[in-house]
Amino acid sequence: PFGILLPKQAKSYLWFAQGKVTADFMVDRLEELWKTFAPEGRPHTLVINADNGPENSSRRTQWMKRLTEFSDTHQIRIRLAYYPPYHSKYNPVERLWGVLENHWRGELLDSVEKTLGLARSMAYKGIHPVVRKVKKSYKAGVSLSKLAMRELEKRFDRKPDLESWFVTINPITKLG
Repeated sequence: PFGILLPKQAKSYLWFAQGKVTADFMVDRLEELWKTFAPEGRPHTLVINADNGPENSSRRTQWMKRLTEFSDTHQIRIRLAYYPPYHSKYNPVERLWGVLENHWRGELLDSVEKTLGLARSMAYKGIHPVVRKVKKSYKAGVSLSKLAMRELEKRFDRKPDLESWFVTINPITKLG
């Protein structure tokens, strides 16, 4: 599973993959969700609070490449804020996962349909999540060359002394 939580609205989105959740999988889900927002409701800055897992680390080349493309395509600043190891209790999406785990506690998750049904029937702050199964398979281990990453790195604003923990990606402004 992979999830996105919009804390102010308590809206949650859960996607279930048949294979590995990769950087490409995550940014494709962000693209999918972005399309549901009305243009006037889209923010000028997107803050992503993340856990610094292996696929969404600020040093993960494919993750950073895809987020930079997203930033440019949608003309949005992206701020990545990572929680330090063993501090996930401060990340609001972890509370969502806790509600889901309690909801299906003791259940035998023996089919995709049952798993998706239980995910749909849980509620976080009284609101049911949007739940989807993703059929597309994603290739694991996709990465950029060191040279390509060095070029991409020029686009990032990393906070001094916290380079891996706070990163801003500014879009290249489209002319026209």
